[in-house]
Amino acid sequence: MRLVLFCWLISAAASGQRTWDTVPNMPDHYRKRIALFANQKVVTERVMMVGNSITEGGNWRKLTGDTTIVNRGISGDNTYGLLQRVDDIARRKPSKLFLLIGINDLSKKIPEEMILQNILTFVRLVQARSASTRIFVQSLLPVNPGFANFPAGYNVGDAIVTINTQLQKIAPRFGYTYVDLHATFTDKDGYLQAPFSTDGLHLNEAGYQRWVRVLKDAKHL
Repeated sequence: MRLVLFCWLISAAASGQRTWDTVPNMPDHYRKRIALFANQKVVTERVMMVGNSITEGGNWRKLTGDTTIVNRGISGDNTYGLLQRVDDIARRKPSKLFLLIGINDLSKKIPEEMILQNILTFVRLVQARSASTRIFVQSLLPVNPGFANFPAGYNVGDAIVTINTQLQKIAPRFGYTYVDLHATFTDKDGYLQAPFSTDGLHLNEAGYQRWVRVLKDAKHL
């Protein structure tokens, strides 16, 4: 069943010609972060946070109290950039890997099926190369276009819900733990709660504290 579902995702994503932009939103920053990671000593069995700017912006060592936690967030990254990072991530054999990615793909109008395929490919590759790593795929966060400084192109709330629904549904078949951050951060109208954000997309300090609380309450950290 797992193989059948994965093949269906590939088929659905490939049914039309690819016309979307797959380059990370901040290519220069992406290259700098990749170079930084490559020069860091390989240390295994650490907790690793992987994702885009929302992950990069967290001071995870301070937030969690774990001075060994590894931040592998890259501002502007998408699921295509993520796949280019598998080798560096897997060779460090993290004890736990927390993934949050996909919002930048949606801003580029990359199809939801393709985003799911890339996330599942990443999960499969890490599982194959670092079998002991526990993988936690976190839901995409809600957004709030009501902010005056809300970034253009990110009012994609319906697509976020679609992706989250699928990530939750297929988690048992693909052997990862799904973490529902979306419900915790959503207000009564379905938007990102204003007290937790700086611009309707990114989190402030209170938002990061809430995120860590969700992980700790669930005994994931």
